[in-house]
Amino acid sequence: MSLWTITRLVAAKDLRVEARSRVMTNQVLPFAGLVMVTFAFALDTSAGDSLLNQVAPGLVWLATLFSLLVVVQRSFAVESADGALDALRVAGVHPGGVFLGKSLALAVQLAVLEALLLFAAVVLYQTEVRASGIVVLLVTYVAATCGLAFVGTIYGGLAAGARGRETLLPLLLLPVVAPVLIGATRATEAALGTNDATPGEGWPWIGLLLLFAALFGAGGTLAFGSLIDE
Repeated sequence: MSLWTITRLVAAKDLRVEARSRVMTNQVLPFAGLVMVTFAFALDTSAGDSLLNQVAPGLVWLATLFSLLVVVQRSFAVESADGALDALRVAGVHPGGVFLGKSLALAVQLAVLEALLLFAAVVLYQTEVRASGIVVLLVTYVAATCGLAFVGTIYGGLAAGARGRETLLPLLLLPVVAPVLIGATRATEAALGTNDATPGEGWPWIGLLLLFAALFGAGGTLAFGSLIDE
């Protein structure tokens, strides 16, 4: 089978597993919602809505990162429990296709999650989505989602066979995704006009996000087989 056929089949398999288990709807989405509500209460100071509006872009991406850990752990726990990754290696399936398929499935879940978190920011923090920043916002979300999906799949596969993977994964993943957190926050601020930022100020940060996604996408496709073998 071609690389893209393997990618499609692996992604479809992962999405079917998640749809049947309903972990996303029953655990991840409530967890992300609680994080957003907790932030709203924690930052409910005398500054009021002004402070919440200023920090809303960063809070959306922080909630996304916290939820990413849950989704990645879930994805590879299923694979490790029944030896699915070992079976794919023995069957000679191209590891690059497995990597891209799992990344695609993870990206779809993150895209849904991020859309709901942005809606929560509009409702809870009174964030305004401006028409002039919609293109910047959409490109930011696509670039950041791809970057998070690629790096999450790489480090999820690396930690899958290790002892204490539940605590190891955050230690490995969070420092690496710091550029995504910074770049996505700044680009989202530009798109939403937070702190008087203009949409044009978001494009350099989008360039950083695209570079990050390209590096980890190419690296993961080439090295994923060696990572899961270890």
